[in-house]
Amino acid sequence: MAHVDFNRNLLFFLLKSPTPWHAVAQMTRMLDDAGFQPLDERDVWQLESGRGYYVVRNGSSLVAFRTGKEKPVERGIRMVGAHSDSPCLKVKPNPELRRKGYFQVGVEVYGGVLLNPWFDRDLSLAGRVTAIDDNGDVQDLLIDFRKAIGFIPSLAIHLDREANNSRTVNAQTDLPPVLMQVPEGDDTSFNELLLQQIHKEHPDAGIARVLGYELSFYDAQPPAFVGLNEEFLASARLDNLLSCFVGLRALIDNDGAEPALFVCNDHEEVGSLSAEGAQGPFLSSVLDRWCGLENRARAITRSMMISADNAHGIHPNYMDRHDENHGPIINQGPVIKVNHNQRYATNSRSAALYRYLSDELGLPHQTFVVRSDMGCGSTIGPITAGVLGVTTLDIGVPQWGMHSIRELAGTRDSFILYQVMKAFMQQASVN
Repeated sequence: MAHVDFNRNLLFFLLKSPTPWHAVAQMTRMLDDAGFQPLDERDVWQLESGRGYYVVRNGSSLVAFRTGKEKPVERGIRMVGAHSDSPCLKVKPNPELRRKGYFQVGVEVYGGVLLNPWFDRDLSLAGRVTAIDDNGDVQDLLIDFRKAIGFIPSLAIHLDREANNSRTVNAQTDLPPVLMQVPEGDDTSFNELLLQQIHKEHPDAGIARVLGYELSFYDAQPPAFVGLNEEFLASARLDNLLSCFVGLRALIDNDGAEPALFVCNDHEEVGSLSAEGAQGPFLSSVLDRWCGLENRARAITRSMMISADNAHGIHPNYMDRHDENHGPIINQGPVIKVNHNQRYATNSRSAALYRYLSDELGLPHQTFVVRSDMGCGSTIGPITAGVLGVTTLDIGVPQWGMHSIRELAGTRDSFILYQVMKAFMQQASVN
C-alpha cells in the first residue's frame, strides 16, 4: 500500500469520525471487513488460536486482538494503544438560550481545548442520543448533522480595539454557538430538534422521545491535503484519531502469527478515569478473559505496549518553545517521546526496540524531550504501564496546532509509523 492511498483512507476515516462513537463505529466496520469476530462482554468467550476478535465498551472504546498461533503466555502480546476522544465543545443538558431572537445552545469545554480557533468556523454537531421508542424500549443512536448548523461569531475589532493584544475567552459567556433565528415567544426545545434529526437519520427506529445525549460540535470543513506539494494533511481530531487508524490498520494487516492487540480508549483528554478509559478495567478485563489471570501475569512479562499519541512538531515561528536538540520536524519520522518524570512511559529498552525495527526497515525516527523549564503533557502510556505492569513506549507523529479545531501533520509520518507498528506486531520477540 502506497502512502498516498494510506492517507486517502486516513482522511476518509477522519471525515466519518466526528465523535468517539462514530470513530469506534468506523473501526468496527474495518474489523468486520477484515474477518474479525465481535465479542459481547455479557457472554462466555470461546476463543480460538489464529483468529481475530474485538469487543466494544460504551460504544466509544474498543479492544481488538489476534490470538496468534501460540499462546500469549509463551509469546507475549504486542500491544498498541491510542485514544478515541479529542478536545471539543459538548452540549449541556439544558442548553437552550434565547437572546434577541437568536437560538443558541450552552456548551461545556471538554479537555484542554485551544479555544480561539473555534470562532468564525462552520460548525456541525454529532454524537450519541439515548431515546425511547414506540414500544417503550430504550435505544442508543448515533446522529451527525453533516452540515454547518452553528457558528460562534467573533466580536468585531471595532468593538474591542485591544483584541489583538489582550482578548481572552470566557468559556461560559463567549462560546454558545448560534443555531438559528426564532420569533418572539418561540418555545422550541433542543430535544425536539434532536428528535427531528433522529427521524431523518433513523426513520425506521420508531423513536418517540429523547431521554439524553452526548453531543459535540465539530468543524464542518472536511479533512484535506495541504501544501504546494500536498506534503501535509489538515483535519480536526488528528490528536488522536490518526493514531487510532494507524494502530488498527497495523493489527488488521499483519500476518497474525503472533498474539497482538490494539486498544482505543475514550476519555484520555480528561484523565482516563472511567469504565472505558485507560485508568479503568476495560483492557485488564479483556486480557484476563483471553489469557486467564495467572497466565496474564506471565504473558505481560513477555509483552510490550506502544502508546501512540501525536507529538509537538517544532513550529518555525516559535522555535524557542523546544529544547534545541529535540525539535521534531514534520515528515522526518515518528517521534519517540521521553520524560524521566514518567509523563511518558518510554524507557531505554522500549525505545531501543522501536529504533531497531525502524532502522531495519530503513525508516526515520526522531526523539522529543520537553524543555526543562516547561510542563509536559501525558498519554495513556504511563497509565496503561502502571495498570498492567507492561514495558511501554510512547511515540507519535509530529503535528502543529495540537488541541485546535483544525490540526496539521505530515503525509509521510503516518505511513512510516504504520510500517513500523506492523513489523512490531509480527516481531517474534518484543521483550
